[in-house]
Amino acid sequence: MISSLLEQLKNRRLALGLKQSDMMLRVGVSRQQYQRLESKGNPRLDTLELLAKGLNSQLMLIPKEKLAAVRAVLEREAPDGEGAGAASPGEKKPQLSDDPWQGLLGDDS
Repeated sequence: MISSLLEQLKNRRLALGLKQSDMMLRVGVSRQQYQRLESKGNPRLDTLELLAKGLNSQLMLIPKEKLAAVRAVLEREAPDGEGAGAASPGEKKPQLSDDPWQGLLGDDS
């Protein structure tokens, strides 16, 4: 699980076009410290929250039974509109309000 999270940090950093040394300005972590965290670290929760903020991200616990729905929404909602759910001309693109998030945290409201 830790390696998957570390891979996600690296992938997010690369997606933002950032170098490890850029994290110093974003969150106050030296390149060496960030490199260590990204490669084999076991960061504390407060460190993860800080890194997420620096990567314009948010930490979230997702129940396993909702993971497929969350992934589907994220793939469908690509920022450039080219995600798996991009609408064809004249077709209504599904919205987040179409329900995949309902009940995510156990509240069915």
